[in-house]
Amino acid sequence: MSFDGSFTHAMVHELQQTVTTGRVSKINQPYANEVVLTIRANGHNYPILLSANPTYARIQVTEIPYVNPPVPTNFTMILRKYLQGAILKGVTQAANDRVVHLNFTSRNELGDQQELHLIIEIMARHSNVILVDQASGKILDAIKHVGSDQNRYRLLLPGAQYITPPKQDLDDPFAGPRADLAATIREFPNRDVLAGTLQHQYQGLGKDTAAALASALHQPGDANAHFTAFFAHFDAPQPTLTISPKGKTSFTAFPYPTEGQQQTATTLSQLLDTYYQDKAERDRVQQQGSVLIRVVRNELKKNRNKLKKLQRTLAETENADEYRVKGEILTTYLYQVKRGDTSVTLPNFYDQEKPLKIALSNQLSPNQNAQKYFKRYQKAKNAVSYVTTQIEQTQANVDYFDNIMAQIELAAPKDLIDIRLELQQGGYLRDHDHQKKAKKRRKQQISKPDQFTASDGTKISVGKNNLQNDKLTLHTAKRTDIWLHVKDMPGSHVIVHAADPSEQTILEAANLAAYFSKARASSTVPVDYVPVKRIHKPNGAKPGFVIFTGQKTVFVTPESALVDQLTANNTK
Repeated sequence: MSFDGSFTHAMVHELQQTVTTGRVSKINQPYANEVVLTIRANGHNYPILLSANPTYARIQVTEIPYVNPPVPTNFTMILRKYLQGAILKGVTQAANDRVVHLNFTSRNELGDQQELHLIIEIMARHSNVILVDQASGKILDAIKHVGSDQNRYRLLLPGAQYITPPKQDLDDPFAGPRADLAATIREFPNRDVLAGTLQHQYQGLGKDTAAALASALHQPGDANAHFTAFFAHFDAPQPTLTISPKGKTSFTAFPYPTEGQQQTATTLSQLLDTYYQDKAERDRVQQQGSVLIRVVRNELKKNRNKLKKLQRTLAETENADEYRVKGEILTTYLYQVKRGDTSVTLPNFYDQEKPLKIALSNQLSPNQNAQKYFKRYQKAKNAVSYVTTQIEQTQANVDYFDNIMAQIELAAPKDLIDIRLELQQGGYLRDHDHQKKAKKRRKQQISKPDQFTASDGTKISVGKNNLQNDKLTLHTAKRTDIWLHVKDMPGSHVIVHAADPSEQTILEAANLAAYFSKARASSTVPVDYVPVKRIHKPNGAKPGFVIFTGQKTVFVTPESALVDQLTANNTK
């Protein structure tokens, strides 16, 4: 389901009950299109996410952790100037549209009271977050600036008059059904056709909501009563996550009549955290890691092309013996070769005297032609050793960048910092001037691995990138700890902090190793495990690369539910 007007209605109702009368304690902008306002209300901090993401625009209380940029944006500074310490008077919705107003009261620099609206417009790629002064109706700032060249109807720029989005000539369903509802139902007995008609009559109905409403209206009984009862659910929601038979997930304010497995959440915000956690994380990683992804893809392409050329060269060297044989035959039968010939056919004493046709240069003497074949033989022979070494090095580079790409695909936004540092240290990513200045102020520290706790209380650490993996395995872990890694595939280093862990703990740690690897979506994944003392890093090896002996192997199928449980165990 999309975050339609009806779901917005339910979310506004939830926020009204939760954060109204609270005070703004923190304002952060962790991502380009997203702001987090922390509201202190009823002795609790509520981080309210206002997302103008083109794909995942929404408003909710979120418990998903985030990392702030080292330097706040201009929009963040404006919000802090006007809203730091402000009181949230109320949360309202414009009719049943996807436009939500957070209404604040605060004091300006002179101590005078001022009323401010922080407006989030949830409109796909046109989504925005806008701060407006209520008295003047002027825009103080917006997370996305929209000029006249982008929108002739209204400007979304500091100093411009705030104009509401164009209104649709549709009815607010929360005001009750239209007088012709019964006639509409009779006219359109097909559910899908009725759903489409309802979308053109009532404001804020997504496709799923309209389909669910059409199903309710086709039930026996009074249509107006069914209509009213349907929308009453949005004021007393049962947050529902539905997993379809094909594995597609959707969220609704209450259970809709649809196929699939359904599970409920305590609040709408918790529901959205569950639904968006992975989707939004992937999107944020794609946005923030776009430079890293481009660099890694370019290096992969370059090394894969190089590998193909080297393999072709190696294949050509397999003809080295043929050059030697031709040179020796020419030397033996020089008296039969005439200068100016372009070829000659001679008996091959290496193959039962069978005739062998040998190409010649008419510009060279017979002896020079023979020497030319010997030189080609020696060159090909020398190339074998060089090309073989180059193939090994290039294949190692392909494996290395394939590993980094897998880490980016599995990364949370906070993990990108270490990956960026690693690429800079390897000379693959340019260290910009502002980063150099920041490094002078403080040396960048490698972030800590993720921590989990097994069912029996044993601590487990998981490195999420090569720098973490090296530090965890080679410096932090004890020699008696157990090291795990998915077999023959990019993945995390996993350390069980115990010398003799139980079989259950090994399986749980192996599940983590498989989950945080390229095999996350696979089943029956082989995972090697071995004491840390058997792990060695070759001299000059790239970050994250180690060798080991004496390993044992277990087979597991990655389970996100188990990962969540091991994470929850760590907080107990």
